[in-house]
Amino acid sequence: MGIWADSKGGGGNGGKNPWSFVTRRKRVDSAVESNSHGQLAKELTVPHLMAIGVGATIGAGVYVLVGTVAREHSGPALPLSFLVAGFAAALSALCYAELASRCPSAGSAYHYSYICVGEGVAWLIGWALILEYTIGGAAVARGITPNLAALIGGMENLPSFLSWHSIPGTNIVVDPCSAIVVFIVTGLLCAGIRESTVVQSVVTTVNIFALIFVIIGGGYLGFKSGWVGYQLPTGYFPFGVDGMLAGSATVFFAYIGFDAVASTAEEVKNPQRDLPLGIGASLFLCCGLYMLVSIVIVGLVPYYAINADTPISSAFADNGMQWAAYVINAGAFTALCASLLGAILPQPRILMAMARDGLLPPFFSDINSHSQVPVKSTIVTGLVAALLAFLMEVSELAGMVSVGTLLAFTVVAISVLILRYIPPNEIPLAPSVMEPFVSASTGYSWSRLEANEDTKAHAGTSHTTIPPTVKEDVPNDPLIAKDTIIAKYVHEGNRRKLIGWAIAVTCLGVFILTFAASNNTIISSIRFALCGVGGTLLLSGFVFLNFMDQDDARHNFGHSGGFICPFVPLLPIACILINSYLLINLGAATWARVSIWLAIGIVVYVFYGRSHSTLKEAVYVPATQVADT
Repeated sequence: MGIWADSKGGGGNGGKNPWSFVTRRKRVDSAVESNSHGQLAKELTVPHLMAIGVGATIGAGVYVLVGTVAREHSGPALPLSFLVAGFAAALSALCYAELASRCPSAGSAYHYSYICVGEGVAWLIGWALILEYTIGGAAVARGITPNLAALIGGMENLPSFLSWHSIPGTNIVVDPCSAIVVFIVTGLLCAGIRESTVVQSVVTTVNIFALIFVIIGGGYLGFKSGWVGYQLPTGYFPFGVDGMLAGSATVFFAYIGFDAVASTAEEVKNPQRDLPLGIGASLFLCCGLYMLVSIVIVGLVPYYAINADTPISSAFADNGMQWAAYVINAGAFTALCASLLGAILPQPRILMAMARDGLLPPFFSDINSHSQVPVKSTIVTGLVAALLAFLMEVSELAGMVSVGTLLAFTVVAISVLILRYIPPNEIPLAPSVMEPFVSASTGYSWSRLEANEDTKAHAGTSHTTIPPTVKEDVPNDPLIAKDTIIAKYVHEGNRRKLIGWAIAVTCLGVFILTFAASNNTIISSIRFALCGVGGTLLLSGFVFLNFMDQDDARHNFGHSGGFICPFVPLLPIACILINSYLLINLGAATWARVSIWLAIGIVVYVFYGRSHSTLKEAVYVPATQVADT
């Protein structure tokens, strides 16, 4: 077989499909190979990654969230809500762990989707993550001022240059304190990954100790008072199991943050081992703290009497420990600072990864030779976040943060399915490096052609059989199917195409099912019919994938020897289902705002990213051909 090459560049060198640029995929180690702008410092180990993950995940929301969810949804079953939500988040974490281990590069979900799905989806994920981290960082910074004021006794005790000020003639309330904190965090991140991670570790440790104080002190008060919150006539599930599950959907967003660990992949000393451990340990620790805090709070005070605004400090005050509010406020303040560090840290690395691939200007890919971090991207990220925090009340835009995260979680799960069943078998090469492969392959092809001619000549005069040089398709190929019925219709020629369609059908079924199940405005008969159609498509895709063997090429794809996600295809499909349900339930107003941002992103990609992509002129060669040559 001679060399097979196909240009998937958007307008060039033989590309027949004008939309082929959307599906072009990059190599796993493309970031390492394109080191013209410098390399990030490899400084991080598991404790550093845990500090980043826990700090980014446990924000000040836990100090408020337990009261709101307990009063409105879960009641005393709040710990179970956190447990179910933690289990759902663990599905995404396991998918992230495998991809981070196989493809350790900055860019997180953007990088994985570019390798497994294609450039178009990767651009949308990267663009959505830019929105997520920008709005998320500004929202966290905006919450620092009231928490700092609570820590020192009220807003009136804040210095004038840190207090809120209204601009005359407008409804704008500026927040200088939040902007100053963002500038401090930005400068810290520019100093180096080790320096910023040390500070992150200290701040996160203070927050964890505050939560441990809540657990131990609250446990003491609970045993002293008799746990009155659990002695209610309404029982453990006053809102039913449905209420507990609704509470899980709300507290799920308290687990968002472990993806920040994956964005530091290039700065980890041993990514194959440390990244999965860092992601898993961070999530496990956060889930344990959430559950223990919620057990204490709903036990100290009946759920209907919990203060929705200050549930933890009020619960302690009701039991005679008013002074505990200072410890709790200190924990909330440090939680916000750690969360701000975790929100700003990934953004420059995603900008850097996209600029490396040519989708953004090369300005963003520069790495400072001294600190070995993308200083220019970090400064731009800090300036935008500080400006938003200074001028805008971004709490109404907070829902937009969840869209980027949930889209990333969904695409990461899809990428795991692709990697296991139909891993990319083509490698993009620049035209300048194609000649040696063409020469080697051409010689190989001519030698095979001559051998075939000799075989034909001997076949006419002798009964001697010459062993074939190429293995023909074997009906019992273990990659085809576990079931002989499916094996009748699936062969090596159509296997990849059929599995690709099965994954697409599964995702379509998930969308139809979650949309119909979440939309109460649809006529009930149509709604049930759509649920049936979606469920049938979902189940059909799952059954087909379950009966198909995973591709052996997955063992050699990327960096082998790391973490392997269990229960494939069940776990990724469950992850897609949960995240799609949460995405659809974010509300029309949130989706309207996000759609505007995504539309802007499409325009930027069409007029800049598509034509500046490093894969524009790439020629795709079978991976086996490159390995043999």
